[in-house]
Amino acid sequence: MVDVSAKPVTARSATAEGRVLCSPAVLALLADGGLPKGDALAVARIAGLQAAKRTPDLIPLAHPVAVHSVEVDIDVEPDHPRPGVRIRARVGTADRTGIEMEALTCVSVAALTFVDMVKAVDKHTVVTDVRVTAKSGGRSGDWVLPRDETGADDA
Repeated sequence: MVDVSAKPVTARSATAEGRVLCSPAVLALLADGGLPKGDALAVARIAGLQAAKRTPDLIPLAHPVAVHSVEVDIDVEPDHPRPGVRIRARVGTADRTGIEMEALTCVSVAALTFVDMVKAVDKHTVVTDVRVTAKSGGRSGDWVLPRDETGADDA
């Protein structure tokens, strides 16, 4: 593990996103509240929040970081060329090291939870494009994924 004890405490944040591709049938059931396991979006959000706080338990060399805020947004994209849901997470802290792993873990676990919630209807769901899209704070400063790489224009 890298020693970060000499680094100053600074406000930091990271944003990550990913997508879960699924069938139109899943999206229709989601809209009608008819999924067998219940509200997949709500359960996925809660799972993402929990995962961000548990990142050092899941990623062996991740530092325990004080997670001060987590926002999880899940947008249903039925008209996208590849229908599914887009999951975005923003995680914030005031600590000595970055919080990118917490944001990635949040998105990943939210996506896996969504798959678990819909697998009875669609066994072919795919988790894709999980990545950090922005970070702020720390020695390396602010960074944002260029717009043409975020997938924001691929709708």
